[in-house]
Amino acid sequence: MTTATAAIAHPVDCTVKYRPFPPVGLTDRTWPNATITTAPMWCSVDLRDGNQALVEPMGWERKLRLWDMLIAMGFKEIEVGFPAASQTDFDFVRMLIEENRIPDGVAIQVLTQSRDALIARTFEAVRGAKHAIVHLYNSTSTLQRKVVFGLEKDGIIDIAVKGARLIRSLADSMPETKITCQYSPESFTGTELDFAVQITEAVMDVWQPTTDHKMIVNLPATVEMAGPHIYADQIEWFARNVKNRDTLILSVHPHNDRGTAVAAAELGVMAGADRVEGTLFGNGERTGNVDVVTLALNLFTQGVDPQLNCSNIAEIVETAEYCTRLPVHPRHPYAGELVYTAFSGSHQDAISKGLNALRKSNEPVWEVPYLPIDPADVGRGYEAVIRINSQSGKGGVAYILERDHGLQTPRRLRIEFSETVQAITDTEERELSPDEIWNTFETDYLSRDTADNPWSISEYTTIPLGREADSPRSLKAIVHHNGTATAIEGTGNGPIDAFVNALNAAFPLDIQVLDYHEHSVGSGADAQAICYLETTVGGKGPLFGVGRHTNIVMASLEAVISAVNRSGRARYQG
Repeated sequence: MTTATAAIAHPVDCTVKYRPFPPVGLTDRTWPNATITTAPMWCSVDLRDGNQALVEPMGWERKLRLWDMLIAMGFKEIEVGFPAASQTDFDFVRMLIEENRIPDGVAIQVLTQSRDALIARTFEAVRGAKHAIVHLYNSTSTLQRKVVFGLEKDGIIDIAVKGARLIRSLADSMPETKITCQYSPESFTGTELDFAVQITEAVMDVWQPTTDHKMIVNLPATVEMAGPHIYADQIEWFARNVKNRDTLILSVHPHNDRGTAVAAAELGVMAGADRVEGTLFGNGERTGNVDVVTLALNLFTQGVDPQLNCSNIAEIVETAEYCTRLPVHPRHPYAGELVYTAFSGSHQDAISKGLNALRKSNEPVWEVPYLPIDPADVGRGYEAVIRINSQSGKGGVAYILERDHGLQTPRRLRIEFSETVQAITDTEERELSPDEIWNTFETDYLSRDTADNPWSISEYTTIPLGREADSPRSLKAIVHHNGTATAIEGTGNGPIDAFVNALNAAFPLDIQVLDYHEHSVGSGADAQAICYLETTVGGKGPLFGVGRHTNIVMASLEAVISAVNRSGRARYQG
């Protein structure tokens, strides 16, 4: 008899407390059919927005180290601080300018609220820079107008216009510095779209942008309030309806409150945005800013040059973690310690086969199951692609044996050895390192330790019994069992057959050979033959023996001895 399980409801009635975000109503939207073919303009806000979100904000040394990393990656616009709100930010901006640390072609961006004293202090900070972006913002959302400012729309527009006028005046008084003006209707996602256009156009009327000297209009998802498709609709609606669109650089600044900032940024670019503001790994207030590294490498995997250098992802992670004192999650896209690692047996098998197929095809296009990007393209090696735990299977174990030791193990040997490995990982409930896997293989199949391996061979001779190539052979050998040497002799179709016949005649072993594989490892004087022999011994098996020697015949005979020794192990008893 079964009992139905009642649905478990959340204790808060969300249908009363929360309201669904209204759609834009853009029924003829074009962004779903758009394709990103070129990288957007990038602006790193790590040193301002990201820094404001840190428990321990960066000092000069950490700020400078992050600045150098951003420059090395290729950022052309970097928001360096809020100089009117922080003496540390002010002094850092002055240091960059006075010590000539800003390369040609790089613009520093500074943020200011629309207040006269703050704007004047901001211009004092950037004096002497070759190119500065002065970023003016004021909040425009219905909620902030109601509960924070207590102002109607006209009052909010007046705040923005007054700030814009002072910025224009100060910019005109500083001809030695190229000033790019940027305006953000902060909390854009919570602002009526027609009002966002209205206030932006009021600022445009003051700054008078042209196609030769554009202004930046930044439309931030200060709070991510709806799905990324809604944000894209908002961007497309704004771009369609704002006047003189060709005089504007349309920028997006997504936050990650709903966990979809990356999607929002990509859809925003598809909807017409020219520029993206974000931080390296998404550090920012609350749940963070949009992650620029993920965005850039998303483009890279689609064959679009992101115009940012992420080829040494480990160094970028190390620098970001040091400067922000925040860890990058091990499953972080592209950058996490484990993102190129497979533990699942089926995944490992597919990756191993994919890498082998890619090597054989010699084609330039990257096609490997479960790996959308070549780890080498971001400076990661293949050593961590497959790691072994209790979830792993034969493919992963075989991959490590081949990658690290050149062993091309037969499929049934992979199954046999993977069972050994899985028994260890299940018992110890942990991952096995490649060295531990090799040591286990070597102990099980190749060891000559007499305590665990009572059988061994010390010498042999073999001669053909006729002139034809396929003539039977005679073989003589000295084998040791529990320290006692015995001379044996036998004939057969080849050395292995003769040796097995000799062993069976001298000892009650009943060895039957089922299959045989061999290959060489290394080259020149260091080359060795590896032989894999599938057998039954005394009715036990099938089981494998493995031999390794510079002489191919001796490697084959050692594989027979390996199988005999393994037949005495506990797993084959009873």
